[in-house]
Amino acid sequence: MAQKKKLKIAIQGITASFHEVAALTYFNEPIETVECLSFHQLCESLKHDYSDYAVMAIENSIAGSILPNYFLLQDYHFNIIGELYLPIHMHLLALPGTKLSDIKTIESHPMAIRQCTEFLHALKGVEIRESDDTALSAKRVKEFKLKDTAAIANEFAAKKFGLQILEKRIETHKKNFTRFLVLTKRSKGKIDSNKASLCFEVANEVGSLADALTTFKNNSINLTKIQSIPIIGRPSEYSIHIDVEWKRRKNYDTAMSEVLRQVKNLNVLGEYRKAKIEYK
Repeated sequence: MAQKKKLKIAIQGITASFHEVAALTYFNEPIETVECLSFHQLCESLKHDYSDYAVMAIENSIAGSILPNYFLLQDYHFNIIGELYLPIHMHLLALPGTKLSDIKTIESHPMAIRQCTEFLHALKGVEIRESDDTALSAKRVKEFKLKDTAAIANEFAAKKFGLQILEKRIETHKKNFTRFLVLTKRSKGKIDSNKASLCFEVANEVGSLADALTTFKNNSINLTKIQSIPIIGRPSEYSIHIDVEWKRRKNYDTAMSEVLRQVKNLNVLGEYRKAKIEYK
C-alpha cells in the first residue's frame, strides 16, 4: 500500500518555532514544514506551490495585531480555511551553566519581545536585539556558543538545541495566546462554517461604516474583530477587516446580501469553523 504523501505546510520560522507547533497542532498528522524566514516568503511559498498550506500568525493577545499580514492577505488573495489559538509560553534560553548575570544581549522575534516587555524592562544593561524567528535565535546561541546571549523562545527550542531555561514564563500576561490562520490557494469545498473574515471599503461619509456594521447586528451576526489598514496611495482612506460569527447560516447570507449594497470592494477572505480557546 502506497504511503500517504505528507502535506507541505509553510511556516514562518524554523523547526521548533511557535509556527511549527501551530501547524502540528492544527493538522494533527505527520507533515513536512517548509521553513520561511519572513511572512512574505511564506506567502511566496504558497503562491508558487512549494507548499500545500500556510500557517500565519495574525494577532497576539498581548502584542496585538500583526498589521503587515493584513496587507499580505489582501495582496495574495489566499483562502482562509481555519484558525487556531495557541497558548504561548515564553522562556529565556541560554547555554548550560550560564547565569542571568552573564547575559549582555537578549534576542528574539519582535512579536516575542513585545510579549515580554515587563520582564525585559526590569533588566539593566542588557541589549535587546530583534531577529527573524524565536527558534532561530535559540539555534544561534547554540551554534555560535554565545555565552553572553540569551534567546526568548519556547520549550521545544530549548530541547531541540540543548539550551537551559534561565527564566520560565516571562510573558507579561500568563493567559497569552497567538491566533494563527490556515491559508490555501484552493477552496476546501463546502464546510460547516460559522465564522468568516471579510474586508471592504466604505465611503468617507458620516455613518457609512456604522450602517454596514448595524446590518450585521440586525441579522444577529456577532462582530469579533475589526481592524482598519491604510489604503496605499490614498491618504486618510482605509480598508476595513472584520471577523464575524453566526449561529444560523441564513442570517449570514442575508446580512452579506445587504452589506454588498452598502460597501465597496467586499472580499470574503475565508469562511471556516471558529476555533476553541483552551487555557493551559
